[in-house]
Parts: sequence; structure tokens; C-alpha cells
Amino acid sequence: MAINLQKGQKVSLKKNTNAGLGEIHVNLNWNAKPNKKGFLSNLFSGQGIDLDLGCLFELKDGRLGAVQALGNAFGSLTQPPYIALDGDDRTGNAVAGENLRINGNQIANIKRVLVYTFIYEGVANWQQADAIVTIKCPGQEDLIVKMDTYNSTNRMCGLALLENVNDETFSVEKIVQFYPGHPELDRAFNWGIRWTPGRK
Repeated sequence: MAINLQKGQKVSLKKNTNAGLGEIHVNLNWNAKPNKKGFLSNLFSGQGIDLDLGCLFELKDGRLGAVQALGNAFGSLTQPPYIALDGDDRTGNAVAGENLRINGNQIANIKRVLVYTFIYEGVANWQQADAIVTIKCPGQEDLIVKMDTYNSTNRMCGLALLENVNDETFSVEKIVQFYPGHPELDRAFNWGIRWTPGRK
């Protein structure tokens, strides 16, 4: 069973009585080969779509940052920020897509996490990417976040916001809102990171 989240809908991932939340697995998958028919064909030149999965994090001790391939900020599950990105799928051809893991057993140290994706290169239209995010947590129904809003030429999309509730539950809200880049996403959610250009 899975829950297809609607925009603005919140669902709780709750800690089991005798154990922690376990590892929360966030998967991004997308269509690697855009439709090249018509006048858009010259924009792609055979290039695959490179969507990047990442997140902003805020820890309880006030530390802020991002976990993403850009800047090689892959994070760590066993030490702060207790969030790790498995790798960087540059084409969308990897069956597993891109995967972000959150150490739910460290929920007491995590205040909030904003999961996002952005177009690093390739497709000029989100609808052609046909991206979908699946959030898995042990013993709970999968949460599906479909990118079902496409009317944007912005390259950054905030996907889902996870917020700590009483150190036992993550509230998960579907966002799917588009922004020109990292600084604009940051400001929209009052994060407060100082951004500089990065490459991968």
C-alpha cells in the first residue's frame, strides 16, 4: 500500500514504541529520455536529463546546510547531519534513481528537512522529466510525491518538508513548488544559508 500525497497534505511518520523510526529512504526517479519531437528537439541534442536530488537541513543545535551532489556535499548517516545522498545519477538511466537516506533514529537531533530536486542540465520542461519521489519508512505505508504541477520554467522544485514533532514523529508535507534556484527556495522557507556558486 502507498499514500499518494496531495499538495499541502501532511502525513506522520511515527516512531515505534520500542524502537526508533529507522532509516527513512527518499527515492527520486525520472524519465531519462525526453520527447524530442517538434521545435524543442534542438534544445536537447541527445543529452540525457540530469535531475539532482538533495535537501536542506536544520539541526536542533542550529546547524544549517544542504546535502546534494553539487559541491560534493553527500552528508553522513552516522554523524551530523544524519542524512546521506547515495550518489549522483547523471542520466536517469540508473534503475534505482537517486536516493537520500535520513537516520530516523537521530530524530531528536533533526529539526526539519526540505527535500528538493533541480535540473542540473538537460530537459527544459518538468513534464518531460516525469519525476516521482517515493518516501519509505520501516513498518509504514510508502508516501508518493508526484510532480504533477508543470507550469514552470524555474529549475528548482521543493518537493516535501519533514518537520520534527515532539522528537517522535516526522510530519511530511507535499510541497511541489518551483523556484529559480537555491537562494529563492531557502528564502521561501526562512532557512538562512549563505549560498555561493557550486559545481560537480
